[in-house]
Amino acid sequence: MKVGIIGFGSMGSMIARKLLEHNVIEQADLVCANRTLSKMDGFKKMYTGSTVTADNKLAAAADVVFVCIRPAELKEVLCGIAPAVSSSTLVVSLNGSVMFSQLEAVLAEKTKIAKVIPSVNAEVDYSVSSVCYNQLVTAQDRRNLETLLKSFGTVTEVAENEMGMASELTSCMPGFIAAIFSVLAEKAQAHTSLLPAQIEAMLAQTLEGTGKLINQKGLSFAEVLARVATKGGITEVGAGEIFESFGNTAAAVFDKTLEKRASVTEKAKQSF
Repeated sequence: MKVGIIGFGSMGSMIARKLLEHNVIEQADLVCANRTLSKMDGFKKMYTGSTVTADNKLAAAADVVFVCIRPAELKEVLCGIAPAVSSSTLVVSLNGSVMFSQLEAVLAEKTKIAKVIPSVNAEVDYSVSSVCYNQLVTAQDRRNLETLLKSFGTVTEVAENEMGMASELTSCMPGFIAAIFSVLAEKAQAHTSLLPAQIEAMLAQTLEGTGKLINQKGLSFAEVLARVATKGGITEVGAGEIFESFGNTAAAVFDKTLEKRASVTEKAKQSF
């Protein structure tokens, strides 16, 4: 399986590194394209068998091509690679705001297209990558793409109209979680002489451990809470306050992010 990556920003470079780190493909089967070649110098020195180029069409001739481009530049790039995309190529857009109908209108007729939203947790092989497919993608294409994506986490297929919420729950969520725990750390500091670094370390370790407890033991959030919160105890009091007060904040987060996502989608539609 030959893989092309167009755009060598944070996501494009991450995908390239993970595919080779985990030996999912051979170096000779990877082509990375970026208009600024120097941005790939370090990668090329490490993976000398791979190909780096400024020619997007060269990368687009692969079996699977990841297009990691900002919405404002996406149409121009797609128009440029359309002649190089064959009926057997799977084009994978990392932009969830651009709809299949828009992508299909620009690319060659009968192009197989997937949309993928990974998360920053891919850096530690723990991404939940949300994916959806247009009607031309075959079962084998899906297996091939999942093989690539599983090199840095798990894969969850969702409907195209659910990609927004899936992104909030996976791609955006590390940032949301960091924000929540940043507030917790700040508020804890007012009640203790512990150093800020100690507080952050305690919270981070506990966060990681709780995630492992849920995933490795198959526990739900409610089950974890039940194991910690004794009747009339300290945890029950604190959890009760969270349930009473945090719900409105959580609802506002999703209201605002989905509103912003709708705005971005509309701008993307206009750009196409």
